[in-house]
Amino acid sequence: MQRISADKWYQTRRLDDDVTAISEPFIQEFYRCNVWHVRGRDRDMLVDSGMGVVSLREYVPLVTERDLIAVASHTHFDHIGCHHEFECRAVHSAEADLLANPTRQNTLADPYVTDDIFDALPPEPYCSTCYAVKKAPATRILEDGDVIDLGDRVFEVIHTPGHSPGGIALYEKATEILFSGDILYDGPLIEDTYHSNADDYLASMERLLKIPARIVHGGHFPSFSGQRYRQLITDWLNEKQKTI
Repeated sequence: MQRISADKWYQTRRLDDDVTAISEPFIQEFYRCNVWHVRGRDRDMLVDSGMGVVSLREYVPLVTERDLIAVASHTHFDHIGCHHEFECRAVHSAEADLLANPTRQNTLADPYVTDDIFDALPPEPYCSTCYAVKKAPATRILEDGDVIDLGDRVFEVIHTPGHSPGGIALYEKATEILFSGDILYDGPLIEDTYHSNADDYLASMERLLKIPARIVHGGHFPSFSGQRYRQLITDWLNEKQKTI
C-alpha cells in the first residue's frame, strides 16, 4: 500500500465560531476521528488528537500558536494518539487510568488497527501490528458540570457514558455549539465495545435531547445542525423503544 509523507497527512478546515476541523484523510471515514481546535481569548482548546501516527504539533502549526488544553472526549485509540504531545491534558475521571496506562486492548487498537483501516499508510516506520498509544497522564480530571474556560468562551462538561464510561460532550451555551464525541455523530454508532453500557447510553441520549444545540461537531463524520441532532436522537430513542 502507498505511504503518505508526514507533511500531507493532515487536513485543516476553518469553520464558523473560531473552530477548525483537523482530519487524517487517509484513514477510512468510519475510523477517522475528528479533531477540533477552538480558538479562545486566553488559550485554545483541542478536542481529541487523532490516531497519533504523525505528530500534530510538528505538522499542524495551529496547535502550537497559543497555550492549549487538550481534552479527550474519551480514550479510544483514534481520539488520544497525540495527547502526549501537549502539556495540559484533560479527561473524565472514569477514563483517567486509561489515558495514563493505554494498551492495545483498552484503547480498542485491538482489533481495529490493521492496514485495512487506511486508504494509504502513514510514513515509515509506522506498522499496524506495533501501533500503540503513548502514555499521557491527565493534568486535569474532569467531572460532569465542570467548565473549560478559554477566557471569552466557556464550555460545560457533560458526562455522556454509554459508548465508554468516561465519554463527555462539551457545550458552549453562548453559541449553542456542542462537541459530542462518540456518543452521537451522523453515522453508525458503536454501542457494543468492551466497556459500553446500554442503560448509560439510553440515559445519555435522553439527556442530550434536552440540550438546545445549534451546531454539533461529532467524533466522526461531518458536523450537523441542531435540527438533525434532535432527529438523530429521537430516531435512536424510538428504535430502542421498539426493542423493549
